[in-house]
Amino acid sequence: MNSRHYSGNPGLDAMLEETQLSLPDLITALRALAADASQCILDLYAIVGEVAVSQKSDASPVTEADHASHRLICQALQSLTPDIPILSEESTLEQLIGRRDWPVCWMIDPLDGTKEFLEGTGEFTVNIALIVEAEAVLGLIAAPNRDHLDFGVPDWGARRYPLFSEEEGEDLSTRLLDPTAQLVMSASARHREERVQMMLTRLAELAQGSERLDAGSALKFCDVASGRADVYPRTSPCYEWDLAAGDALVRAAGGSVTTLEGAPVRYNQWDSLKAPKFVAAGDSEINYLEWIPDPDL
Repeated sequence: MNSRHYSGNPGLDAMLEETQLSLPDLITALRALAADASQCILDLYAIVGEVAVSQKSDASPVTEADHASHRLICQALQSLTPDIPILSEESTLEQLIGRRDWPVCWMIDPLDGTKEFLEGTGEFTVNIALIVEAEAVLGLIAAPNRDHLDFGVPDWGARRYPLFSEEEGEDLSTRLLDPTAQLVMSASARHREERVQMMLTRLAELAQGSERLDAGSALKFCDVASGRADVYPRTSPCYEWDLAAGDALVRAAGGSVTTLEGAPVRYNQWDSLKAPKFVAAGDSEINYLEWIPDPDL
């Protein structure tokens, strides 16, 4: 366990005090539940052809792996922090009544990348964030097929742990943009090609050209946080549970995450849980907003 001292967000401090948990205790518990959820998903991934699939109201797929991971994570979080409500992609409308009045909540995506799961790419994740007063103050992204778990708390730092062992892991840090090399932009193979190419062309002016690094689900945040990619711009729709854990992780690793207007992302504040367009950047001193065109403007 990393023994560095945490001194940061008052909201997180208050939560730890109220639950009588230390940050190392919380990390240990979250690592264990993320590993259990990841193994549950992998067991179903091994028989993906037999997994039941249905459609949500927005026509996106949902599987028994989504539901099983949701149940496992919720049970573990309710045991760990019984007074903190949970906002999950798989929560029912009834379970979310009054959510905007919650000053603290867990925000989870129990299986981010359901399409990747069904198509056998392996690029899916488990996302867990803690929201305090509309801010993501803790983020965890578990990558079952990469066998790692990335954990970050702004003002404490970020760390990559082995997913299925108790080893200590290593610190994560974003990288400064090198103007003498190619800029690396994280993207999804599902993103519209013309939009991606437009952003690559613009961003190439910041360095010696640009290249694309494809990754599914929240793995794009992991690539920025670990220094594999310089920037991840998102101008297509997603939801708050797709963003929250990666937001906290990238900021904890030394980067920045802002809306296209340059503001911090706020959570669970509106009727809709759709996330704003955003830019996750490794080098927080670079004003990427000047180079990311909003396709809707």
